[in-house]
Amino acid sequence: MSSLERNYDAGRPAPQEPDHSRPESSSERRQSRWATVLAVLQRVLYLLVTVAVGWAVWFFLLSRLSRGPEQAWVFLPVWLILAYALLPRIHKILSSLYIPDYFIGRTRTGDGVLGDPVNLAVVGTGDELRRAMLSAGWVEADPITPATAWRTLTSTVLGRSYPQAPVSSLYVFGNRQDLAFQREIDGNPRKRHHVRFWKCPEGWMLPGGIPVDFVGAGTYDRSVGLSLFTFQITHKIADRTDEERDFIIGTLRAARAVESVHVILNYSTGYHHRNGGGDAIRTDGHLPIIDLYEPGRPGPAKG
Repeated sequence: MSSLERNYDAGRPAPQEPDHSRPESSSERRQSRWATVLAVLQRVLYLLVTVAVGWAVWFFLLSRLSRGPEQAWVFLPVWLILAYALLPRIHKILSSLYIPDYFIGRTRTGDGVLGDPVNLAVVGTGDELRRAMLSAGWVEADPITPATAWRTLTSTVLGRSYPQAPVSSLYVFGNRQDLAFQREIDGNPRKRHHVRFWKCPEGWMLPGGIPVDFVGAGTYDRSVGLSLFTFQITHKIADRTDEERDFIIGTLRAARAVESVHVILNYSTGYHHRNGGGDAIRTDGHLPIIDLYEPGRPGPAKG
């Protein structure tokens, strides 16, 4: 036994058995019961809807295909129901059970599946971050609306440039991204650099007690394809996310929009995994923290 262990144990009183009894307050007990009941009802309702959608797909598919091969067109509506109704619901039920609902250095999709790695942090206000990204040659993405979704679809199919194309929603702290920026490649809407940023909650700190204002996830869209998990149409990302992270920092430095960059080494374990679309990702686990210039602060000396 080490001296540290001996000093720690010396004179220590016998441990008291913890009290795991229920709260004594009647109001706390009522609140706890209602929270449990509502959570169970929500899951039961969601499960019933999922089962109903699954049954509809099965019945519709079999009833149509039994009429002959000329009914093969039925695969299109079945794919739409599976990809955009049934499978997302199944993923949401399962991910709510086994994926922790707190910050673990990964984004989450709307279905609750783990998404892209969080590979950036920023010290600065939202206005400073927007100004820095625009000065570095990035374009702010449009919000998702029926009009922008239709323009994205037609641009992708016809190969027309759409530099402000919206990005899909990913979630950190239970919220979708607050800011998103991108760089289209050679007018090709299927390929782009892009990064999302989330405002950190008041008083929140990175693991280790380091305060930042935003966390971000930067990746490179290399093509358009189908998600391996839901079969939805989506962008497919390049697996070397660290290179995209470093590219984003490089553009900000070239625009003289950064005062300093501090790197938390081994912020997370370096890993190979997959994001919410089934695309391979790999990262060294380091987290750069970008300190932006404040308004009126002089830039670095040229040299």
